Parts: sequence; C-alpha cells; structure tokens
Amino acid sequence: MFEYFYNEILRRTIISFGTLFNAISVKQEGSDIRIPLAYGPTQKFLARIEQSPDLNKPMAITLPRMSFEFTGLTYDPSRKVTTTQQFKVKDPNSNTDVKKSFMPVPYNMAFELSIYCKLNDDALQIIEQILPYFQPQYNLTVELVEEIKEKRDVPIVLENITIDDQYEGDFTQRRVLLYTLRFTAKTYLFGPASSASKDIIKKSTVSLLTGKDTTNSKREVTYSVTPRAIKDYTGEVATNISADITTSTKTFEVDDASTLTAKTYVDLEGEELFIKSISGNKITVLRGQDGTTVTSHVQGSPIKNITAEDNALVEEGDDFGFDGTITGF
Repeated sequence: MFEYFYNEILRRTIISFGTLFNAISVKQEGSDIRIPLAYGPTQKFLARIEQSPDLNKPMAITLPRMSFEFTGLTYDPSRKVTTTQQFKVKDPNSNTDVKKSFMPVPYNMAFELSIYCKLNDDALQIIEQILPYFQPQYNLTVELVEEIKEKRDVPIVLENITIDDQYEGDFTQRRVLLYTLRFTAKTYLFGPASSASKDIIKKSTVSLLTGKDTTNSKREVTYSVTPRAIKDYTGEVATNISADITTSTKTFEVDDASTLTAKTYVDLEGEELFIKSISGNKITVLRGQDGTTVTSHVQGSPIKNITAEDNALVEEGDDFGFDGTITGF
C-alpha cells in the first residue's frame, strides 16, 4: 500500500473535457470567429477584463471567450463494485506478459465552463452549439490507464446553467455577460498495475492413489499436463498444400514436406492438424484437433508449424490444448 504510481487519470479527464469545447465559433457580420478556450478560474478572467478598458486591442483579453475549471471531486457509491475483485489484461508492450489491477474506484469530477460575452447573441450562438449534445449527458471515451491501454466511456452530465449580467456602470464601462455551465464527469480511478504472469498456471500435476487404505496409500501414478498452443502465433509458413482438399481428406501432398515433422501439430488456416506420418511430400493427418473446425482448403493454403515458441505465446483467454506425461511408481 502507498507505493508510488501515477496513472494521470485526473489530468487525462481534464484535458478530454476541454477538447469538447475547443472548436466552437460564432458569426459576426458575416465572418467566423473561433472562441478562445483556456483553463483557469472564472474570477481570474473577470479581473483581467476589468483591468483592460479597451477589449479590442490585439494584446488585451477580448470577448467572446471561454474558460473551464476542475472544481471538485466526490466519491460515487452508486457505481461501486467489489473492491477485492481483480481483472487481467495482456500487456500491450509485451507479447507474453499479463498485467493485473484491482477494479477501479468511481469518482465524480465537477467542472465549470464559463462563457464571457459582450453581446447576448454571441452567448446564445455558443450555448446552442453545446446543449444539443447533452441529454443530459455525453459519453466521452478516455484512455484512463496508458500502461494497460484501458479505455472507458466517461459520461459528462450537464447539471445546470446560470446567467449573470450585473451591468451597473455608465456608457463608458464594458458589459460582461457571463454564462456558467456546470458538469459532472463520472470517471474511475485505478490503482497500480502489476505483472500477473506468475499467477498463470503453466503446469498441473495430479497424483493417483490406489488401495482402500487412504492413510497409508502409496502414490502409484502421476499425471502432469502443460498448456499447448492450438494455433500458430509467429506467422512463419512451413510449406503449402499442393492441391485443394475437402473436409474428408486425410492424406494429401504439400510443396515441401522436409519442413514438417511427424507426430507434431500444424496450423492450416485456423484448423489444427496432427501429422501421423510423412512419405515423400505426402502427409497423413488427423483433422480438426482440439475442437477446431474441419474446413475445405484451396491449393496454396499455408501450413504453419505449432512449436514450443507458440506455446509460450498463448494469450489469456485463448483456447489451448494439453501435452501430458504419465509417470508410474
């Protein structure tokens, strides 16, 4: 507990929220004006506006513009799942490693989007470009944990809208019309991800006992099994079939049988075959091994050897077979 980790989930959610509103524009006198968007508190921008009497200068802050801010974080018990449950995923940076992590914790992130305008028509144009997408939520896909490529749909819920127009000055004072939209992002916080490769069972051993005396029984037979790949993972083609074969064909010719070995398994376009014997370039096989589907194949279809290298590359969730050994005592 309390080991250092940083998944950048809050930062990623903040950036993703901001990208929703960074392409809004308004029309003024026939020209399109893209609305600037910045991160910061509302009062900071209002203070800058009050300190800049001429808002149309190139170096001054101009209107209309928008800003957004992350304002709070609360736990959401309604989305809670079992805290001790873990999930495993294949490490995207490794062909053999598997990562594991505890189920994420649900949190609600509060955001405020502020719209500053001089003209009410500008504010209405901006509002109408936003509201139709929130009914009252918009699902935003965010890659929350880069290490395991974990993506989640984060609902962005529009809670309420307030309008503030406190113009009380004379004709020389600039008016600032402020629309504030409050949102809730229902995100998840993940803990550290660790390797789960050692948790995967690679070998199973069963001891068979004989006799009625269970207290003093001797171990007679031990049966050990290890996972075996039922398809090729490396992509290396050993040879090709020389003619079309049907679902009933069990003996056929290949272009070069010297690359094959009897009593081994091969992958023929997703169908696993067991080579019983080889004579010249003609092989005799058992079709549809380990539950794979027997199908017809056309001339030139590739045959790939299933080797120990493929056994090491079996991915979590893939079907696999077993190689077993029996030892007597």
